[in-house]
Parts: sequence; structure tokens; C-alpha cells
Amino acid sequence: MLEIKNLHVSIGDRKILEGLSLSVKAGEVAAIMGPNGTGKSTLAYVLAGREGYEVTEGEALLDGENILGLEPHQRAARGLFLAFQYPVEIPGVATMTFLKAALNAQRRARGEGEAPTPDLMKRVRAAAKGLGVDSEILKRALNAGFSGGEKKRMEILQMALLAPRFAILDETDSGLDIDALRVVADGVNALRAKDRAFLVITHYQRLLNYIRPDTVHVMARGRIMRTGGPELALELEKNGYRDYVGEAA
Repeated sequence: MLEIKNLHVSIGDRKILEGLSLSVKAGEVAAIMGPNGTGKSTLAYVLAGREGYEVTEGEALLDGENILGLEPHQRAARGLFLAFQYPVEIPGVATMTFLKAALNAQRRARGEGEAPTPDLMKRVRAAAKGLGVDSEILKRALNAGFSGGEKKRMEILQMALLAPRFAILDETDSGLDIDALRVVADGVNALRAKDRAFLVITHYQRLLNYIRPDTVHVMARGRIMRTGGPELALELEKNGYRDYVGEAA
């Protein structure tokens, strides 16, 4: 599914990722945990195609194709999805208009025609109801004035509608109360499938109580330092990252 090989990334003179290698198989939920400043969000942004990051070495293969040379919309068309730590507010763009545009863009990329508006609206409302998203939110500008929990619910709604092949959740549990956390987890768990994979980036083990990962990776100083099963997250919760930071130094 996703194979990252010897990835080096910089911003200006600052090196952030230094030889990161990572493999995530189809059907797998992989978690990355690590201290602040180690490059976890940088990895997510580079995979999604955000500007400002220079890839100096390495590759990232999605289903065998190196996506690093593709534009962000092309990566999305390949089935890549990123749920942001801090979803962006877009005043003036209605949430339903945005969802319609995103869904039809994906359909066009697959060579399909645009979905009839009534059918699309019915689908959006059904998915929103399943995730506990208030239908009134769909009438508002995207994320404008939303609470933190509402923004994260909207991200998960987008993910549920787009049904990506590979989804990255970048610290999507940040600032969530327990109810919103469960909504996020339920959205991920509902989409788990043998032909889909997830990369869950988090500081804390609590999210992994609800999204049980198959694999946990410890990231420090811009690369993967250790890989294990779900029990590794419990070890990190107990002992912290000091051993890995020292090992990476």
C-alpha cells in the first residue's frame, strides 16, 4: 500500500526528516507516536503535497507509484486523504458546496459523471447523521466558527464520504473531549477494510484505546526508531520518549 524509503526532507537549512523509512500494508492501521518537533506532521504534509517542504532524497510509493512528484489533487485522486490537526476555516464557502465539489472531483478523476445533487445531498445527510454531525452545520461556511469538536467531526465526515484508500490522521485527537474522540474513532473503525489503510499520528495512547492499531512506530529525530504492536503504545504512555530521543541523538 504505502512504502516510504529513506525519506529526507528540509525546510530551508533545517533538516526535519532524516532517512525515514516506513511500510504500511493494505488493511493495516499504523500509528506513529513521538515527541514534539520530531517531524510527524511534516511527514503527513509531505505525503499530502503541502508546499514549502523540500524532499532531498527518498521516495514514497502508494500502490507502487511514487507520489512525491504529483500535485496534491492528483494524490487525492489516487485515494490519499489527510485529516488535519487544525482544520482550516473557509469563510464564504458553504459546507455542502465544498462537499459536493470534493465528491464530484473524485468522480471525475475516476472517469465518472457528476452525481445528481439530490442524490449527493441525501448521501451527505445520511453520513452526517451517522457521525452525529448537526444538519445545521452543513448550511454554514466550512469550519467557520466551528468548535474544535465540530471541525474534527467535519473532517471525519469528509473521510467517510470520500472513502480514501489511504487516510492520514494528523493528531486529530488534539483538544477533543471524550464524545468527539469517539466520533473520530467510530469513523475510522467503520472504514477499516482489507483494501484500505490508515496512518494515525498521535502523542497520546488514549486515541488508540478506541482505534486499535495493528502496528505502532516510535518516531524521534526525523526517523522511525522502533516498531511494535499495540503494547508499545502502552509502554510509551508509561515511560515517555526519553530513551528514543537519547538513542537518536
